[in-house]
Amino acid sequence: MTDWSFADVFDAIARAIPDRPCQIQGERVVTWGDFDRRADALAAAFLGAGLGHQSKVACYLYNCPEYLETVVAAFKVAMAPVNTNYRYGPEEIRYLFDNADVEAVVFHAGFAPLLDAIRTELPRVRAWFVVDDGSPRPDWATPYETTVVSGAHPAPAWGRSGDDLLLLYTGGTTGMPKGVMWRQDDLFNVVGAGGSPITGVPPATSVDEIVERLPADPAASVVMVVACPLMHGTGQFSSLIAMIGGGAVVSLDDPRHFDVAALFQTIERRRATNVVIVGQAFAGPMLEHLDANPGRYDLSSVNLISSSGVMWSQENKQGLLRHLPQAMLFDSFGSSEAVGLGASVSVAGAPEQTARFAIGPNNAVFTEDGRRVEPGSDEIGQIAVGGFLPIGYYKDEAKSAATFRTIEGRRWSIPGDFATVNADGTIKLLGRGSVCINTGGEKVFPEEVEEVLKTHPAVRDAVVVGLPDERFGERICAVVETAPDAEVTLDDVKAHVTEHLAAYKAPRELVVVPTIGRAANGKVDYRGLRAHAIERTGA
Repeated sequence: MTDWSFADVFDAIARAIPDRPCQIQGERVVTWGDFDRRADALAAAFLGAGLGHQSKVACYLYNCPEYLETVVAAFKVAMAPVNTNYRYGPEEIRYLFDNADVEAVVFHAGFAPLLDAIRTELPRVRAWFVVDDGSPRPDWATPYETTVVSGAHPAPAWGRSGDDLLLLYTGGTTGMPKGVMWRQDDLFNVVGAGGSPITGVPPATSVDEIVERLPADPAASVVMVVACPLMHGTGQFSSLIAMIGGGAVVSLDDPRHFDVAALFQTIERRRATNVVIVGQAFAGPMLEHLDANPGRYDLSSVNLISSSGVMWSQENKQGLLRHLPQAMLFDSFGSSEAVGLGASVSVAGAPEQTARFAIGPNNAVFTEDGRRVEPGSDEIGQIAVGGFLPIGYYKDEAKSAATFRTIEGRRWSIPGDFATVNADGTIKLLGRGSVCINTGGEKVFPEEVEEVLKTHPAVRDAVVVGLPDERFGERICAVVETAPDAEVTLDDVKAHVTEHLAAYKAPRELVVVPTIGRAANGKVDYRGLRAHAIERTGA
């Protein structure tokens, strides 16, 4: 059995098709040969900075060719790339880099002011590489472009292995990000190992076989527009799949803002075959724009739109298929620590139902005491996935033990998603058992925002709940009990929260109540307060 290393595969592909596109953004087209040389030079710079085997390299970047160059450069020298949520504030970035033991950071220049304020508190970081984005570049960081065109080659004193890690940080269940440890061999198999369950192509058995499968005609290669952030698993893992097939990954010209017109213009211009989004937050604006501009774009090249991480409604799928009748819509249900919990495929005339997913041989729904939920029983359980799984959470044995459990003599990942099993064996997703809010693919934990809200001088007590939102799945609502004779507005609480936390964690609704109604033990009735907030806001 092959012990997969992404770098081994990408090295071989670059040798086989050096002149084909690998990364595209705007007018930039980085060929596979150039991509390989640039990643080599960056890997050599990591070694030159004193990084060692499995040192952690943070990717603090918007979508761009440099993102995947950084990931692959780390792979080349058996170091572990670490994704970084660019929406985080300074306290969250400091925590993440410290928790991950980061030793090198590749970042866009626009993040320099935030990093400059905290870098003295990150003594493990040996090297900073700044990617030009038009912002002033700090003198304490090495220019990225100078580094990657140096022509240097890495020569580590160690080899590569399928045990080499990728760390995927996720919001998890505690409010602070935690790092999911993926062995490269496990991750390579999870993303298909050069095959595809959608098209029925079996996994490859060797690097040579992957190279043999590369399309003879460059026009037949995958061109994947990744509209969602590469900093999340959906965008990053989808990109790796495209690259394993020798395809090109396309980033939007301005990745800081989702521009629907720019997305469709890019698809048309680049004759994109695949589009990657994250649920309704992307699909909603896409359908609205197409409905308002029928026939404006030539989208006939698209054969697959895939999504993961957030609910995608049946109504939206039906609407998109009216405009792209040739396309397949692949809705994957999973998480950073549990890829492949379920999936649904929709085609013209047969869109799947919302929250209804097929499960495969590596999936099950278990009750709390470890029994399988019987189809059609209406019993509620938690969805589990087996097979190729992460090792656990980085430096957190307790959370690892809680999520990665052995049932029926087999190891499963059970991240906490509740579901029932329909009579036909499909699952109906019910959601997380906790009060975690998922807004546009970002996990927001009420307690974290509540603690910030309660530091506002006009707020005596506060609870944060998620309200239904057609575009983002949920939106954040602050339910506030004010101090005596005090008043507070939505703008007040938004500004206060964004001083301390990422902007996406700020409330978009405000409901003022006479009392939060805490019990003696400090607990609150989240369900009751959420129902009250829904009634008050009309959500």
